[in-house]
Amino acid sequence: MRRIFFLLLFLQTITAAAQSIVDTPHNLSANGPGSIHAGSETEICIFCHTPHNSSPCAPLWNRNNPGQNYILYQSSTIEAAPGQPDGASILCLSCHDGTIALGAVVSRDHLIEFSGGITVLPTGHANLGSDLSDDHPVSFIYNTSLAAADGELTDPATLNGPVQLDGQKVQCTACHNPHNNIYGNFLVASTHYSDLCMFCHQKNGWNGSLHRVSSASWNGSGNDPWPKSTYQTVAENGCENCHQPHGAGGAERIMRHLPEENNCLDCHAGNVAAKNIQSDLNKSYRHDVFAYTHIHDPEENAVSDIRHVECTDCHNPHVANGTDASAPVASGAIEGVKGVNSQGSAISAIQYEFEICYRCHADSPEKPGGHTSRQFYQTNVRLEFNAGNPSFHPVEASGKNGDVPSLISPLNEASIIYCTDCHASNNSSANGPHGSVYSPILKFRYETADYTSESYQAYELCYQCHDRNTIVNNQSTNFANVVHRKHIVDLQTPCNVCHDPHGVQGSSTNQSHLINFDTSVVSKSTGRQGKLEFIDSGSFTGQCYLYCHGRNHNPKRYI
Repeated sequence: MRRIFFLLLFLQTITAAAQSIVDTPHNLSANGPGSIHAGSETEICIFCHTPHNSSPCAPLWNRNNPGQNYILYQSSTIEAAPGQPDGASILCLSCHDGTIALGAVVSRDHLIEFSGGITVLPTGHANLGSDLSDDHPVSFIYNTSLAAADGELTDPATLNGPVQLDGQKVQCTACHNPHNNIYGNFLVASTHYSDLCMFCHQKNGWNGSLHRVSSASWNGSGNDPWPKSTYQTVAENGCENCHQPHGAGGAERIMRHLPEENNCLDCHAGNVAAKNIQSDLNKSYRHDVFAYTHIHDPEENAVSDIRHVECTDCHNPHVANGTDASAPVASGAIEGVKGVNSQGSAISAIQYEFEICYRCHADSPEKPGGHTSRQFYQTNVRLEFNAGNPSFHPVEASGKNGDVPSLISPLNEASIIYCTDCHASNNSSANGPHGSVYSPILKFRYETADYTSESYQAYELCYQCHDRNTIVNNQSTNFANVVHRKHIVDLQTPCNVCHDPHGVQGSSTNQSHLINFDTSVVSKSTGRQGKLEFIDSGSFTGQCYLYCHGRNHNPKRYI
C-alpha cells in the first residue's frame, strides 16, 4: 500500500509540475523556457501581478489598460452582442494586442528589458492586434436567453466543466488558463475531437455527421490540411478542419480561409477525402464556386436573390453524412440544407433532392436561362417538373405515360429519378453536379446540334435509361420505326429537337411525351393551316404540323 501511495504522490507531483506556469511561455523571466523572455529579471509573476500598488482591477493586475478601440467580431449568424473587451479579456490584451511593452509594469518606474531588444509582443499568432474581427468573440453576455435564441448553444447553467464564464460573460479565460499550458496554447481543455468547442457549441446534426466521425487522414499528396496540428484525422481535428479561433482568414464565422470553398478543398482535393471534388470543379462546365467570394450567407433567403454558388449552398458540413436514399428523398450528403419545395415555399431543411435545385433554378430572379429555343420557353424548372403538367421527367412524381417500352430495368413507368441522374460530374466517383466536360453539367454526352449522326456515344445520357435498340431498331410498331429511327438515324435529328428533357406545361393533347419543339430547327408548317403543333391521338399514334429539314408536315400522321 505504501508503494502505491508514494507512486500516486509521485504522479501528482509530475502533473503539478507540468501544469506550473514556470514551465510555460508565460514565464517571461530571464529563466523562462520560451523564446520571449526578460534579459535579467528573475521574478515570474511580476509581468502580470503585484501584491502592492496594483492597477485597479483584479487579480492584483500589474499592467495598464491598453486604451484601444478594438474592431469587434461581426457575423450575420451571431445572436450575442460582443462589446469592447473588458474583464479578463482586456487584461490579456494588455500584452496580446501588441501595443504595450511587455516590460511595462505598474510596479516598476522603468521598463523591464527583454532579451534580443524585444519590446512589444512580436508579430505572430499570439499578437492579436486591435482588429478582433477575425477572432472568437469575447466580452458578451452568455445566458439562458442567448442559448435559447441561438438554438445550438449549451445552457450556461450547465457549464460545470473547465469552461467557465467571467460573471455572465465569455472572456478569453473561458477557453484559456494563463497559468496552465498542459493542452497547448493555454487551453482549458483539449481540442481533440472538438472537445473544447463542444462544451458550448452543440451543432444540430454534428454527432452523426461524417466530419465528426471520419477517420480519413492526409495521404501525402497535394497540400497538408493540418500543417500546424498534431492530430492525424478529420475526426480528431474536428471543428478546426474549417474554423480557426484566432486570426481566421475568413473572419465571419472564423473560417480558416477566404475564399469559402478553400475550407472544403483543403480536404476534398484528392489529398484526404476519398472523392476529389476539386478535379470536378476544374472542368469546363461546373458550379463555379471560384467565381464568387463573400456573397453566400447562411442567413440568406432560401430562394437565391443574387446569383452565386458555394459548397455550403448544397452541403451542410455540420450535418452531412453517408446515409443513402432513393429518389426523390435527399441523401445524407445534402441533409440539413435550405430549399424550396414544389409549391415554391421556402423550407429550412430539404426532404427531397430537387428542393436544393429549386433554390437557384426555379423562382430565383437571377436563375440561369435555357439552353434551347423552345416553342414553350420556360426557365423555372419547378414549373417544368410540376406533376400537374401533361408530361415531365419523373423528378417530383412518377411520369404520366403508362407505356414506355424503352425503359431499362429496374426502371419502370412508376420510377422516380434524381436531378443528379442527369446533371452530375462525368467520369467521377463523386455524386452531384460539381463539374463536367458536357454542358450543362451533364453526367454523360447529350448532343443537341442538328444533323448529329446517331450513336450510343452521341446520346449516351438518354441511353442510360432508354434502351437504344428499342429506340432505333424496334420494328414492332410503325410508330416506333417511323418516328424514332426515321428522325434520329435517317434524318440525323437530335432527341432534343422534339423533346424537352425537363417537362412541358400546356395541353395533354399537344405537350404529351415531352414534346416542345426546338424553334431554331423546327418552324410552322407552310400552307393554309400553317402551324407548329403535335397532336397526340392515343397510344403510339399522333400527327405533327411543322416544317423541318426542308420537309413540310401539314400534317404528318404516325400510326
